[in-house]
Amino acid sequence: MSPIIWRIEHFDEIDSTNTWLAQRALEGAPEGLVAVADFQSAGRGRLDRRWESPPGASLLCSILLRPNVAPDQLQLVVACVALAARAALVRLSGVRPALKWPNDLIVGDAKIAGLLAEIVAVDERLAVVVGIGVNLTHEGPANVVSTSVRAESGVTITPPALLDILLDELEARRASLDSSDGQATLRDEYQRALVTLGRLVRVERTNDVLVGLATSVDEFGQLIVVVNGEEVAVTVGDVVHVRVPEGEQS
Repeated sequence: MSPIIWRIEHFDEIDSTNTWLAQRALEGAPEGLVAVADFQSAGRGRLDRRWESPPGASLLCSILLRPNVAPDQLQLVVACVALAARAALVRLSGVRPALKWPNDLIVGDAKIAGLLAEIVAVDERLAVVVGIGVNLTHEGPANVVSTSVRAESGVTITPPALLDILLDELEARRASLDSSDGQATLRDEYQRALVTLGRLVRVERTNDVLVGLATSVDEFGQLIVVVNGEEVAVTVGDVVHVRVPEGEQS
């Protein structure tokens, strides 16, 4: 694919970068448009949870992509951006977060970044808006176990510096979304970084709760959980890593 032309729109304050960018996508904006804000008054996480950060304390941005993937492969797009963010943090601070399915970057059990992807339109090529918030100097709301780049490394990174390297890392992976071989390579990188695998997990879905062993990610980015000896493919759900008491560990 041709090099991506990144076009960055900066806002001192906005309700939500995802909302703004989704509207631009519906109007036909090409891939590569990025909305970044110092402060979001209505920032959202999964399940419409509010997520606020003091001005300038986090990278708060949304990225428009038009990958050659099916709508049910949205999780692979999330994985691509999450891996780019992880690599950017390694380059700038030495912090190497693990990935937690479906959309968090964590250090230990503490959240350092979260993503929210939305399919905006399906025409000749899918339009996907991927929002990401990375805690740079602020450790997030009190009701979430979270951390920041500065707390983990002592390094203070500015949002523009992280965005620049994140987009560089994303461009290096972006073409992988457009072919089956590339998607397989991306999925392998994702699984290596995914600390959820091999863990006992509780998956809270809309209508039920599953408890089982997370074993892999399938071609659609779904989490495979073995429950009572049977594999269950999880498309959507909140995942909690369950701690096994020391006396029960094998």
